[in-house]
Amino acid sequence: MLSRVANSIYWINRYIERAENYARFIDVNFHLMFDLPPEISEQWAPLVITMADDKLFKEYFDVPSRDNVLRFMTFDMRNPNSIISNLYNARENARTIRETLSKEMWEHINKSYLRVKEASHHQMDLLALQEFYKEIKMGSQLFFGIVDSTVTRGEGWHFGRVGRFLERADKISRFVDVKYFILLPDTNLVGSPLDILQWSSVLKSASAYNMFRQQYKEITPANIVEFLVLDKLFPRSVLHSLLYAESSLREISGTPSSMRYSNEAEKKLSRLRSEIEFTSVDEVFDKGLHEFIDTFQTKNNEVGEEIFNTFFAIKPI
Repeated sequence: MLSRVANSIYWINRYIERAENYARFIDVNFHLMFDLPPEISEQWAPLVITMADDKLFKEYFDVPSRDNVLRFMTFDMRNPNSIISNLYNARENARTIRETLSKEMWEHINKSYLRVKEASHHQMDLLALQEFYKEIKMGSQLFFGIVDSTVTRGEGWHFGRVGRFLERADKISRFVDVKYFILLPDTNLVGSPLDILQWSSVLKSASAYNMFRQQYKEITPANIVEFLVLDKLFPRSVLHSLLYAESSLREISGTPSSMRYSNEAEKKLSRLRSEIEFTSVDEVFDKGLHEFIDTFQTKNNEVGEEIFNTFFAIKPI
């Protein structure tokens, strides 16, 4: 497979997964808005801070109000991580390699982008916005269902899966990290009913609440971190995502099970997966939740850079 084609497939999947998780991030605050006591004000700044978009946000907006944050994270093309930017980039990558995609994949990506572009020209109330973000999430899940049911399990499929799960691991870690920024103004709230309410919202926005309640009796920070970060079986956990990304990366390289790794990308990903797999939840909190997540995100980004260097970068002759 041409590296240009593989790179586009990899990024199509990352962009679609990123758009879905931006919708999920916003959904965190929608859950909180309807459940918070009236004396607690809405908090929207943590969303742009957690996504590392706060510097860019401040260039265009003075106040992190609900309308400003929603506009910036959803419809603002000046934000390269907004939902519309992600769908546009996915569509442009898909357009350049249409011959390698299934017809259903292209049609779904194109319709998703046009739907968001049309919505950007209309005002929506809160209920309509909630429904809109639900459509974004369902649209992403439908796309990956189309991929899994229409694409041959060759290199292209595996490159797409690596992109999807690396992106998912990064964004789920940010779901957990958003709690750090929400509680930062008042650490006395830790362990309070409001704290539990906020953690429940994180679970719901990650579509993890029901599976979590089947496995744990109490909603505690330790249980939630163990489930969203360290659980091997839950499909949106960090560890599960790394396991699937590593599996596909080894399939691409053709690395036999008897070998630890055959290139630097595999080495970095396997090392990161191993670190997460053999970390206990107590060790996470001993280090500090935010510090642990911050370190993970840095190493996850390094894996992405090494994948580019190994498979996509133009090698000198």
